[in-house]
Formats: sequence, structure tokens, C-alpha cells
Amino acid sequence: MTDASAPETSNGKTALADDIREHFSGDAPLTEKAKSFAKARPWTSAALVGLVGATLLSTFKGRR
Repeated sequence: MTDASAPETSNGKTALADDIREHFSGDAPLTEKAKSFAKARPWTSAALVGLVGATLLSTFKGRR
């Protein structure tokens, strides 16, 4: 049984989710949150942009 008062710890599987939650929480504008995340995790941001770009290209490729 888990104790509700025990602090949560990150492991390899939840570290990215914890970082996303940390960077995108708060009252700052979304652009500032995205810049902060990109500076903290440049390789992850580049992979995400590449994935979205490839998805958009494949979507437009099928259109005539």
C-alpha cells in the first residue's frame, strides 16, 4: 500500500512527463513555456518538431 504523504520520485519512464509538467505549468504565456522546455531539452524538442513535420508532410502528400 502506498503512503499518500510520501514524496513522488521520477524514474526513467516518468522523467520526461515530469519535465513537461514542470515546464508547462504556471501562468507564463505558452511561447515562454515552449522556449523554456526547448532550452532544457533541445534533443527532445528537435525530435518532436521532426515528428510533427513528417506527419504534416505525409498528410499533404496524399492531397491532390
